[in-house]
Amino acid sequence: MSKKVLVVDDEIHIIKIIQFKLKSCGYEVVYAQNGEEGLEVAKKELPDIILLDIMMPVMNGYVMLEALKKYENTRDIPVVMVTAKTQRVDTMKAEKLGIAEYIFKPFSPDKVLHVVQKIIGSPP
Repeated sequence: MSKKVLVVDDEIHIIKIIQFKLKSCGYEVVYAQNGEEGLEVAKKELPDIILLDIMMPVMNGYVMLEALKKYENTRDIPVVMVTAKTQRVDTMKAEKLGIAEYIFKPFSPDKVLHVVQKIIGSPP
């Protein structure tokens, strides 16, 4: 069974870059374009890892992360913040919410692949 990655970002080009890189390496990729949609996809798909932007419409990444922690079946899914918010106050808030890793935009697709492999391993 392949490993599933959920990408939540309001910028479709960011989703497509990540999707292309991870799919080419054998991961299954699902996505959402805001936190509310991302929460629903996470509860339905139960991904192995979530790559989550912070600044999004409808529901931001922090609110989605807090909501994920309320559900038993999504509580333990590792979350990687993929964001342009690089200030220490932002990283500290995300760390308090229990993120697994931080990737700052702009990023290389190889960096994303490396972090995903480090946290959930490679697909079979």
